[in-house]
Amino acid sequence: MQIQVQHNPAETQLNSLGVSKWPTWQKEVSVFDWVFHEEEQAYILEGECVVTPIGGIAVSFGKGDFVIFPAGLKVKWEVKQPLHKHYRLDGNALTQAWKRLKAALKLA
Repeated sequence: MQIQVQHNPAETQLNSLGVSKWPTWQKEVSVFDWVFHEEEQAYILEGECVVTPIGGIAVSFGKGDFVIFPAGLKVKWEVKQPLHKHYRLDGNALTQAWKRLKAALKLA
């Protein structure tokens, strides 16, 4: 599982994906663990981050980058400059909730 980073994607690509209509998320400078229960596509509006998969190699990205995080990936985030991104998760609200519930029950 690898994080894919596309630096400065074409505007036509972003428009065809409807990125401007995706929800946004913001995070202050911080360090935290995260699990991607489903694939996430993100377009970075502001910020600079380093994301390190558990047992893997750190990946850096920032403003203007399009990033794909594969489902099942466990990482440590280091938000170096405040992050603001558009994002889209694979599936719908029901399948997303089901994946999170299954993951939570495995931890219990």
